[in-house]
Amino acid sequence: MRPATWRGRVARAGDFLRDHQRAVRRLQWVIVGVYVALLAIPAVLPLPDRTASVFNNLTIVAQFAFWGLWWPFVLVSIPLFGRAWCGLFCPEGALTEWASRHGRGGAIPRWMRWGGWPVVAFALTTVYGQLVSVYQYPWAAAAVLGGSTLAAMAIGWLYGRNKRVWCKYLCPVNGVFNLLARLAPWHFAVDAEAWRTAPRRTESINCAPLLPLRTMEGAAECHMCGRCSDYRGAIALEARSPEAEIVGVAPGNGWETALIVFGLMGLAVGAFLWSASPWFVTLKQAIATTLVDHDIYWPLAQNAPWFVLTHYPEVNDSFSWLDGAVILLFIAGATVAVGGAVFAGLWAADRVLPRTHGLRNSATGQALGGRLAGVHKLAQGLIPTAGIGVFLGLTATTLTLLQHEGVSTGWANAVRFALLGLALVWSLRFEWRLTGLRSAAPLRRLSAVGLIALGLVPFCWAWELFFVRW
Repeated sequence: MRPATWRGRVARAGDFLRDHQRAVRRLQWVIVGVYVALLAIPAVLPLPDRTASVFNNLTIVAQFAFWGLWWPFVLVSIPLFGRAWCGLFCPEGALTEWASRHGRGGAIPRWMRWGGWPVVAFALTTVYGQLVSVYQYPWAAAAVLGGSTLAAMAIGWLYGRNKRVWCKYLCPVNGVFNLLARLAPWHFAVDAEAWRTAPRRTESINCAPLLPLRTMEGAAECHMCGRCSDYRGAIALEARSPEAEIVGVAPGNGWETALIVFGLMGLAVGAFLWSASPWFVTLKQAIATTLVDHDIYWPLAQNAPWFVLTHYPEVNDSFSWLDGAVILLFIAGATVAVGGAVFAGLWAADRVLPRTHGLRNSATGQALGGRLAGVHKLAQGLIPTAGIGVFLGLTATTLTLLQHEGVSTGWANAVRFALLGLALVWSLRFEWRLTGLRSAAPLRRLSAVGLIALGLVPFCWAWELFFVRW
């Protein structure tokens, strides 16, 4: 197929989305209905017993749908198709925009524009989900997912008009999707010259995620809804290199680095590993012994409500206050140990390379300034590895559910380590290209990439412990 023909077909796909917005909205409402049913119905049913199966119990069906299929493969869809999930399918996005259409239309407050919300929202949601066992119990899923949805609708009703203010600023996975979408081989590109020469009287369009269309670069924040396709004859869906945005567009910043390094590669690792770790048991037993020796018994009580700590005595599964505290301690330790090692590798690599002063991104001409600007740019190269780590953690639940249904999973570790290896190779390729923006000396670049690879050792070791030793 000739390049011009391929380019035209890709652009027409964007036009197709633009021309079928009514069908998209209908599909969104169907998904909303399924989503609400999977949250609400299991919450009023008795907890499943050990004989329950995906073939005979709706609670297991919902568990498998949300945690076995929905979230792991939504995560995979982002680097493949950009944030099409957000723009075309997400029930929260549809509901917050609907609420905004009928709400009071208030101005977006300054506090909501704070750049740290993607990190804070991701961390709080991840940790809270572990404390209430969100993967196992329908009430916990209703609290985490349903609570997020209600908050999205409230924000939509309060702020903006026909906008997705929640998605732009407060959604717990917005930051993660923002990072992963930079790997997508598609984006809506803006032709600056065509924009300038378009007729002045051009009908406006509604960009629900509040993007400045005229200066839009990359796919990080675009929801791929297609509403702007061919707008002013200047915007079109185009194919691109999956490496183009990270190397040439995204400069990175402190909050993004924190989310990549300490969020996805530190905190998330601790959240996935604690339940399988013998270190967790050893630490809890040591603290419990110390408490008993000092006649302190209240932390051992299992009397917290289910929405604070896991509490399902009817199935012999309840957390004590000590359990909750040690979970927090374990996750914090993983965040510091694993994330700290990754950050140290990035910092050391940045010191090996020439300073960023006076250097610019190759595509945008944007200056790389600031004391840690080089670290932030290098951190962008770790997005593939950070993303695959979260995917591997989520699919651990998928495999557990498959095992419960009698499906053999002996192949799983080979696939897991193959995916992890490919992601590592891609990240190191990114780092090689990113170091090339600052130095042409092969030895200096190789030293920097080697230091980054050394910092990734604890991250890789954590997954080896989880999948093989524990």
